[in-house]
Amino acid sequence: MIELQIDGKTVQVAEGSVVIQAAEQAGTFIPHFCYHKKLSIAANCRMCLVDIEKAPKPMPACATPVTQGMVVHTKSERAIKAQKSVMEFLLINHPLDCPICDQGGECQLQDLAVGYGGSASRYEEEKRVVFHKDVGPLISMEEMSRCIHCTRCVRFGQEIAGSMELGISQRGEHSEIEAFVGDTVDSELSGNMIDICPVGALTSKPFRYQARTWELSRRKSISPHDATGANLIVQVKNNRVMRVVPLENEDVNECWIADRDRFSYEALNSDERLTQPMLKQDGQWITVDWSTALEYIANGLQHIKTDHGAAAIGCLASPHSTLEELYLATQFMRGLGSDNIDSRLRVADFQHDGKVRWLGTSVASLSTLNRVLVIGSNVRKDQPLLAQRIRQAVRRGAKVHALNEQAFDWAMPLAEVSLADSALWVQALADIAAAVAQHTNTQAPVPGNASSPVAQAIATSMLSGERKAVLLGNAAAHHEKASSLLALAHFIAEHTGASVGYLGEAANTVGAQLVNARPLHGGMNAAQMLQASALKAMFLLHTEPAHDCAVTSHKLTSVDMVVTLSPFKTNLDISDVLLPISPFTETAGTFVNTEGRAQSFHGVVKPLGDTRPAWKVWRVLGSMMKLPGFELESIEEVRAMALPQDIASHLSNATQAKVDLTPASHAPVSAAIYSLDALVRRSPALQHTADAHEGHVHG
Repeated sequence: MIELQIDGKTVQVAEGSVVIQAAEQAGTFIPHFCYHKKLSIAANCRMCLVDIEKAPKPMPACATPVTQGMVVHTKSERAIKAQKSVMEFLLINHPLDCPICDQGGECQLQDLAVGYGGSASRYEEEKRVVFHKDVGPLISMEEMSRCIHCTRCVRFGQEIAGSMELGISQRGEHSEIEAFVGDTVDSELSGNMIDICPVGALTSKPFRYQARTWELSRRKSISPHDATGANLIVQVKNNRVMRVVPLENEDVNECWIADRDRFSYEALNSDERLTQPMLKQDGQWITVDWSTALEYIANGLQHIKTDHGAAAIGCLASPHSTLEELYLATQFMRGLGSDNIDSRLRVADFQHDGKVRWLGTSVASLSTLNRVLVIGSNVRKDQPLLAQRIRQAVRRGAKVHALNEQAFDWAMPLAEVSLADSALWVQALADIAAAVAQHTNTQAPVPGNASSPVAQAIATSMLSGERKAVLLGNAAAHHEKASSLLALAHFIAEHTGASVGYLGEAANTVGAQLVNARPLHGGMNAAQMLQASALKAMFLLHTEPAHDCAVTSHKLTSVDMVVTLSPFKTNLDISDVLLPISPFTETAGTFVNTEGRAQSFHGVVKPLGDTRPAWKVWRVLGSMMKLPGFELESIEEVRAMALPQDIASHLSNATQAKVDLTPASHAPVSAAIYSLDALVRRSPALQHTADAHEGHVHG
């Protein structure tokens, strides 16, 4: 540890720290623009100049390493004079458009100009003009004259997103931040550039001119998209979601969110919102009240149960539903006497040993891994925040290996890539397992080609290093032989000292398993329900079979009563009843992320129209059907019933499945990054991105 003095206060910091980090630890603020705790040091802006004893001139606090006995003055006359001089230079060319700037009220330059800026400028020359750039539907670069060349956005692209999409061209007063000629900014994490821009140069294109920051209420929430469980701040004006930004949580999403977390809110205000219950009569949709709709459903269920038995009733529940919604859905179905409920909508292998499949380690630990083997995933597009964690590990020297059907651009260097048709993934993984067995003098679980050069290279690498993980992606989870892939992954992990687990598909994939949203006693799974002719009633909770299910050629049009519970007017061709239920911003609930972390949230706006939380709809239906256990009055009571006291005891990726080496008959179902769930599918900004236009297929 190094000991130094800052403004008379003694501070101890780790060797290698810089002055600004020591000041943060001491609770002393040093003005800055280009410094960011998650980015490399650039020392561009010079705003953090401080007075260091025995130094011949003021020194940048962000780029000056601490030394033993150093004495720093951040508020001396020399330091303040230097900081004010830098501010004067920064304001020479800055436009005077604060009254119309979206950054107004949360602008670092505006805030610091109050303390360090002069009341008048000594410069009379014309301010420079920088022409706007079009870099896509998410980021606005309309007012680049505001840019102070801190290069935070450039460094973010290189170091966090993994792709240098922005750069600085020209020199001196002609310097400009721009994309490569004719290119757009297409990173799945690009919106974070808006957050870290200290001025109003980069702003949100969908939010542009919608509200001033002081008009917005700020409310905490959790992302309803992928399995990371990113923490959010949802900003609201007049009961309308206006913007979504990250809430810092170092253990989960750090200070970043993916673009689908940030921009999917547009769907909440779309014309497709369902605001009143609807019934289909004689092929025409009519609007009804809740009592009429629920009585219609209860009467229909009673007749179907009497005439055909409870086994004629089924439910497909999206893993993007909250824990409470899924719990009451399972209780409702089993209370009726039916075991036909499933949340594994895109799965082809339904074998299950009752244990909850999870990441196998913590999200934060992904940043510190030495060796990684990823099976069946385009991790960059499937789980952008987990991908950037792995990217951090690579920057620290980790080696990443992959087994995939095609070579994806993960925006990070890969050590070894095994490419094989998805039908042959089990054999390809068996080759790696055989190579591991050869090196460890153990018996391979099944025959494999241990002499394969790629298998040997991966095995040798995975046997070295200290912190290792074998991670199965969406395509591996959806694979026809998912159990065989997991068994082989478990063997490799066990004999290389690695953890093993699933990256996770949806916001509540783990939560759905915790509440047993799957058949337990011989009921039909998702694929069987979609193909069954015997079903007479079907509930679709946050589910759009055309987009969410592995089986797209379904028989739901022949079902007597299909009830869709959704925030949107959807499934019109197959449904008989539409019930408007709340999206995540209009209800309380819980998501359990891929590491088994349960995160609860509250609604941030009032329900739109006659929308109701789905957990309340299940509760009322259960009461109408006179089912036991539906007397719960609050979301907290439901959560207490649904959430195990010790989640960890339920988590396990161990498997005793027999490995089947015969080739799979069909490819695993895939979902593109901006078609994962109902919200992202209805966000205009996301649907105008390059990823959406090119129709990328991701495992």
